[in-house]
Amino acid sequence: MRLLIREKIFTWADKFTVTDEHGEARYTVEGQFFSWGKKLRVYDLQGREVAYIEQKVMSFLPRYCVYVGEHLIGEVTKEISFFHPRYSVRGAGWDVEGEFWEHNYTVFKNGRPIVSIDKDWFAWGDCYTLDIADPQDEIQALALVLAIDCAMETGD
Repeated sequence: MRLLIREKIFTWADKFTVTDEHGEARYTVEGQFFSWGKKLRVYDLQGREVAYIEQKVMSFLPRYCVYVGEHLIGEVTKEISFFHPRYSVRGAGWDVEGEFWEHNYTVFKNGRPIVSIDKDWFAWGDCYTLDIADPQDEIQALALVLAIDCAMETGD
């Protein structure tokens, strides 16, 4: 299954639609403009909140908690590194590997690929393609990728 995230360049608060490979809307992502720390909410087509990403502001390095429904599924933290950005994901049993500066990376769970992320460098604004191996991991994978993207924005 493939999802596309297209973020607009000139927005005061994050708000964008996640589509499938055919251009059909699947989710809406909305950020809070006036908030202490970055917060993103992911809604399905019926307007129900399916995921929530919240920055922990009292942290030395960028750190984001990822919720699906009411459950904390993981925590994304930028790690100290000198040459390449690195991120750890705690709680979900997931590992992240790849080239973050190039926005090409893969998330694994128990050695099995969950989602691969690629950035389209020739698109207006940010455009990411998420290739999700199992449709059951769709919401978790989307929320995790959004949290990593937030950590990349705040951690440079």
